[in-house]
Amino acid sequence: MTRVEGMVREALEAGVKPASHFYITPGSDQIRETLRRDGPLDTFKEAGGTVLSNACGPCIGQWKRQDGVEKGTPNAILTSFNRNFRGRNDGNLDTMNFLASPEIVTAMTFAGTTTFNPMTDSLQTASGKEFRFTPPSGKEIPLEPFEIAREEFRAVMSAPDPSVDVAISPSSSRLALLEPFEPFPASELTGLRVLVKVTGKCTTDTISAAGPWLKYKGHLPNISANTLNTATNAETGEVNVAYDTDGSSHTIPELAQRWREAAQPWLVVAEHNYGEGSAREHAALQPRYLGARVVLTKSFARIHETNLKKQGVVPLTFANEADYDRINACDEVETVGLLDMLRNGGQGEVSLRVKNFRTGEEILIPTRHAVSRDQAQFILAGSALNLLSQKS
Repeated sequence: MTRVEGMVREALEAGVKPASHFYITPGSDQIRETLRRDGPLDTFKEAGGTVLSNACGPCIGQWKRQDGVEKGTPNAILTSFNRNFRGRNDGNLDTMNFLASPEIVTAMTFAGTTTFNPMTDSLQTASGKEFRFTPPSGKEIPLEPFEIAREEFRAVMSAPDPSVDVAISPSSSRLALLEPFEPFPASELTGLRVLVKVTGKCTTDTISAAGPWLKYKGHLPNISANTLNTATNAETGEVNVAYDTDGSSHTIPELAQRWREAAQPWLVVAEHNYGEGSAREHAALQPRYLGARVVLTKSFARIHETNLKKQGVVPLTFANEADYDRINACDEVETVGLLDMLRNGGQGEVSLRVKNFRTGEEILIPTRHAVSRDQAQFILAGSALNLLSQKS
């Protein structure tokens, strides 16, 4: 018996039911089947618990609140996994999510209040008696080996059949074929413009929001409509607002799409730890699809920096962080030394020649990069998939 199951069983036998909604998320189908085999799943259901899908969805806004709490209503929840930044779990920016151990979360669920202390406080049973949890005890892992996942979830390995056509409905809003990105040109990148200069935290959720957007993961044009839609414009302080060269105001993804249609390549300028958070491939795919060729920051989150290279986007950092203040939205940018660096397998320095959009003044901004020999090939080919396709 697990520690949490023991707590739930103890409370049920005393006549105490959860005072709050009780959600259980198995980490995998194998864990779910093991919980079903050994009994905890039945115990949780007996307590009125709701077993969510054994997937990443429940932790990123893919579960429906059943307690009448509407978006915009301040409230608190407790979870025993993942991160707890705003809007992470239920898509409500006013939900305060507190992280705790599974045992504490279970105790709070039965109490229905965040002020409950299971070490000192008691709950009242239906008969009016007092009930106090005993210190949890139980097995860390099951006595028997983990159950094998259900057959329908097991991978079937077979050789690909190139004669099979993949047919997707042209009217589908959730699936679209992924067209190859164009390779790197046989020259420096010229005529780039700064789409937006971002200030503050810019996570993978900022670049590609989760929640309801995940239904478009198989449709790159549709999911790209959320690109950077919670980013803060450093020059105006506005969220999800960017300005075109004609002065017109747009959401950031709208301006990116507008520039894509005009064949105007662009770059993003940002601050520290750009792309922190989950390893979300779409945070690199979407900007690439919309026309991003460079991302220039004070620093990158490591995984996201690698993801950008895999999609053919060049991640660069300021050699002098103060240069962040010298480049602005709509400025025109040309790379210096980038082509040679890529052709030399990541060896060489790269600078950016920046022409101020308003004054016409030109400056040279030195940058740093962490492009390896393999990654240089990704970028030259247009993406890692392009390179693999060429080699096959």
